[in-house]
Amino acid sequence: MFAKRQSVLAATAGAPPEKATLRDRLSVVGRFVRKPPVAVSLAGVLLIGAAALFVTVLGDPRAGAPSARVALKRNAETHAAAPIPTGLEAFTMGAGGLYADLSTDGDPALNGEAILTLPDGAVVSGEGAAVTAPRVAARPLTVAPIAGLHQAGPDGPLPRIAPDGRVPAQAYARPFVSDGRPRIALVVGGLGLNAATTRAAIERLPAEVTLSFVPYAEGLQGWIDLARAQGHEVMIEIPMEPTGYPSTDPGPYTLLASSEPAEIQARMNWLLSRATGYFGVTNYLGDRFAGSEAGMSSFMATLRSKGIAFLDDGSMSRKPGAWSRASANRIIDEEQSAAAIVGQLNALEALAKARGQSFGTGFSYPVTVEAVARWTAGLDARGIQLAPASAITQRPGR
Repeated sequence: MFAKRQSVLAATAGAPPEKATLRDRLSVVGRFVRKPPVAVSLAGVLLIGAAALFVTVLGDPRAGAPSARVALKRNAETHAAAPIPTGLEAFTMGAGGLYADLSTDGDPALNGEAILTLPDGAVVSGEGAAVTAPRVAARPLTVAPIAGLHQAGPDGPLPRIAPDGRVPAQAYARPFVSDGRPRIALVVGGLGLNAATTRAAIERLPAEVTLSFVPYAEGLQGWIDLARAQGHEVMIEIPMEPTGYPSTDPGPYTLLASSEPAEIQARMNWLLSRATGYFGVTNYLGDRFAGSEAGMSSFMATLRSKGIAFLDDGSMSRKPGAWSRASANRIIDEEQSAAAIVGQLNALEALAKARGQSFGTGFSYPVTVEAVARWTAGLDARGIQLAPASAITQRPGR
């Protein structure tokens, strides 16, 4: 095979090259162009060339259309940090979606205006309604800390019973005098993490509504001071182990059912030293911790020794202890709609008329704050006295 190839090359080595005809050259080009990839590429090139030729000959087809140029300049003032809105600004009816719609009626004649029908039949809206919920007048409490009611702890100031017998559960509570009518106490919690909702709760809710703060809130003492300056007594929320922990985690320093008393004491020291000025504490979650007799006993003993009240959300009503105690009858906003919340508030009212008093708790959802602010405005006319939560606590054995 190799020998035959060599003889052919030798025979043609000295011969002049054959001159290819034009037809032969074009046939080679034709075969090349007919290859699919080449054909597609050439078609694209021809299309672009045709478009360029069209613009060159006829001009820009948009040349006759009107145009304008605007010089944009960043205004430094408009990009400055926006101030925290007041409670009225954050929760006004025209706030444009900052909170859940309070509408309980889909009547299109209301043009989307959120409304709320109160138990006395009054219809509340943001446009000239008979009942509104603006910022209420301040009714300040004593500035915290009060001398003798705190001591230095490993993580900050801790509450204590004063040498003269005064206790935080009484000294930091809002004063209350019963007028003999049925009374209702309300706690709104989860405060301190969201500035707008916290401020709205402080400014728009009556002073008798007790406010509960998250221990991890930045600037917690400032929020408590602001709440007390407006007239609200306050509580601190204690994270407790729930079922499903740690998948459901209440946060750092959660009280665990498996912890030894010394560990519970250490965690309580951290939680109770976040601020001063609270009369009591409440639970955040904690159904699993509540099942620990040793854990609950240690927790209650700590509160009792420091003169602190414990008010729970109703899940720990059979757990005695602390300096004074109360358990909620209802959580008012497990369903987050105005109609459902008002329904729960009405149930509390009926219970108060039947038993003399009732106690409800809720979270600081915007719809909760708005509903409570408006609903409480008509309590006095309906023969109910609004009371701070401290007023319905009871001492052990009483």
